[in-house]
Amino acid sequence: MASKSQTPVDGGLEGGKATNGDSTEHERCPVEEVALVVPETDDPTLPVMTFRAWFLGLTSCVLLIFLNTFFTYRTQPLTISAILMQIGVLPIGKIMARILPTKEYKIFGWGFSLNPGPFNIKEHVIITIFANCGVSYGGGDAYSIGAITVMKAYYKQSLNFLCGLLIVLTTQILGYGWAGMLRRYLVDPVEMWWPSNLAQVSLFRALHEKEPKNEGMTRMRFFLVVMTASFLYYALPGYLLPILTFFSWVCWVWPHSITAQQIGSGYHGLGIGAFTIDWAGISAYHGSPLVTPWSSILNVGIGFIMFIYIIVPLCYWKYNTFDARKFPIFSNQLFTSSGHKYDTTKILTPDYELNIPAYNSYGKLYLSPLFALSIGSGFARFTATLTHVALFHGRDILRQSRSAMKNAKLDIHSKLMKNYKQVPEWWFYILLIGSIVLSLLMSFVWKRDVQLPWWGMIFAFGLAWIVTLPIGVIQATTNQQPGYDIIAQFIIGYILPGKPIANLLYKIYGRISTIHALSFLSDLKLGHYMKIPPRCMYVAQVLQLSETCSVEHWKFLLVIVKHL
Repeated sequence: MASKSQTPVDGGLEGGKATNGDSTEHERCPVEEVALVVPETDDPTLPVMTFRAWFLGLTSCVLLIFLNTFFTYRTQPLTISAILMQIGVLPIGKIMARILPTKEYKIFGWGFSLNPGPFNIKEHVIITIFANCGVSYGGGDAYSIGAITVMKAYYKQSLNFLCGLLIVLTTQILGYGWAGMLRRYLVDPVEMWWPSNLAQVSLFRALHEKEPKNEGMTRMRFFLVVMTASFLYYALPGYLLPILTFFSWVCWVWPHSITAQQIGSGYHGLGIGAFTIDWAGISAYHGSPLVTPWSSILNVGIGFIMFIYIIVPLCYWKYNTFDARKFPIFSNQLFTSSGHKYDTTKILTPDYELNIPAYNSYGKLYLSPLFALSIGSGFARFTATLTHVALFHGRDILRQSRSAMKNAKLDIHSKLMKNYKQVPEWWFYILLIGSIVLSLLMSFVWKRDVQLPWWGMIFAFGLAWIVTLPIGVIQATTNQQPGYDIIAQFIIGYILPGKPIANLLYKIYGRISTIHALSFLSDLKLGHYMKIPPRCMYVAQVLQLSETCSVEHWKFLLVIVKHL
């Protein structure tokens, strides 16, 4: 709610509305979803980088990195989201505000207090941004540590510890450099509204804002009711009847039919006739439908029906494409021509390169039909992403580029953020250039381990630089992140054939740095909505990188011990 200390824009703010002197014209965000959720006020007097924020934020980050890395090695990987920490730190923060001493301490003339006042919403946001780091690096986006696992577990490579550590860190720092370059395109414009952030903004407001009791159900009460109901509801598919996680009546009616299993199984088939009442299953691949725009859900649904229910069955049963019936219809394994599991160690040299005579003797490599078609569709996704952004957002991107150094038109949130000291772009360039230099140095020092030459690294950087902006536009407007893993693998596979480690690392630097960049940009937009000072955001995100540096030592040691 608005308070006396909230910053006015062109006059004053009253009831969340911006006014201009005596005018009652309401200055609102033109994106309706944002206008309904994000407060159009600010209180610059709230402390942000407090002792509580540092302690709870760093602790949350380390804890989530550990847990998500641990659960990554499950057959069905489990990701613990930052929302758990977002809710969990609230009572801890309030307790700390009650018990910590309010005395002010001075160190080298700089004064600070362990308890500057009540636990506030901006502290809570900074803590959540720290926690988001634990999710991005420890869970869903931790592809770089997974790649090192592949190098050691599948290719039996004795990777140098420092080399592995640099691989993980440089991809993360590189992503932060891309994020700093693209702020003007993916954070500042009002059209880039990042739908997933609105759920977090709404939750923050429910947890902190006090509403009049005579206005019916408050946000906090509604949140507690829904949380309790969802907790009780999950007991049904999670513990009492696990069969409801994915239930297929087709498999139940014909339990001994292979075709029925291929058609109806929700785990290893097409899922026709299968259903679930488990929210985790609903949001596992598409994301939560509560924060994804309806147009995006509809497009994905139509594409899913065309691909899974029409194209795949035709290729498998009618045309038997590439001898498809010899293999499972849905599997990510590699197969021989007879349908047995493919042993990649039999076709590699001691230097982890492709042994052509051994490959010709052992036989060609085959994929399951669904896996092969999904790889083929990667080309269509990549070109469609570039074409869509060029046609529908190309003019806006050019306009934003021309107005970047001028006084561009600002919305209500950008005007409020202008009251804070901005972060110079060269701060980001230092990290970007540093990560590039370290990556190139690694390609010279550990040639045998990396296999990717310096010019291959530069190609990977160029690929990430080209595609991060268009993919970011798609994610910022539809909550969907198109992948281009297949394109990256085919590019380097054509340039450096027979070098699987080089292919893997090219994919990391050309693709995973983009994932990290988009994660950072999403957090920057969250800070933009919640009016976190930009320099506080920079300090928090750089601290994430520094903290990740120390945690990655233990993660990498875990991988080494696990696969000795």
